[in-house]
Amino acid sequence: MRIAIKVGSNVLTRADGTLDITRMSALVDQLADIRRAGIEVILVSSGAVASGRSEMHLPHSETEQMDSVEQRQLFSAVGQAKLMGRYVELFRDHGIHVGQVLTTKENFSTPRQNDNQRQCMQAMLAHGVLPIVNENDTVCVTELMFTDNDELSGLIARLMQCQALIILSNIDGLYDGSPSAPSSQLIREVSVGQDVSRFIAEERSSAGRGGMQSKCHIALEVAAAGIHVYIANGKREHILTDLLRQPSAIPFTHFQP
Repeated sequence: MRIAIKVGSNVLTRADGTLDITRMSALVDQLADIRRAGIEVILVSSGAVASGRSEMHLPHSETEQMDSVEQRQLFSAVGQAKLMGRYVELFRDHGIHVGQVLTTKENFSTPRQNDNQRQCMQAMLAHGVLPIVNENDTVCVTELMFTDNDELSGLIARLMQCQALIILSNIDGLYDGSPSAPSSQLIREVSVGQDVSRFIAEERSSAGRGGMQSKCHIALEVAAAGIHVYIANGKREHILTDLLRQPSAIPFTHFQP
């Protein structure tokens, strides 16, 4: 079995934008458990830009002089190194090698480029290396960027023929109303062809570029390709291992393939 797991910026960062090392460590522990169960894992990880921004501590007057692309390139260049360094340290404790895969939207534009990416990750998985995928924000400009890492994770799940894609956010899944409203109910299952557009708010997350609208759009596309998709809360303890071992005990939204 092979699964792709996407971790959003709001899962990996604290309210002040710094990396939440405790949360990262807990997720890595779970990923190691999943690997020991014989499941191949591909991790699509956000957090580089947020990490770089908190590392640089640039004054507001200085960031105001930079456009959004310059800021993203700078913070990503600094933050990606910090993020990967943390992953290397945390996975090393479990005896797991990790490899970085930085990609752009252009890399999915031709069959040859698709094959190159697939072969790279196949070789990594065959040798026990866990691929950690992110957009190469240092060279991307607006028209070449993915909508967000939700889109990237969907492309990776299909490219690598995964059986499941798990999208970790900071809420439990898709609700039939505002998640903060007491009357709202979590939608546990989304069946093939079901219209859920009326339930999806357009707000984006505070730390990342995506939101529930993006997640559901990607989830429907990936499910249509025959892949199970789960949206779950990455801040819940043991979310990944519970999702795979005792799913009835935890909240999530499942998009049926």
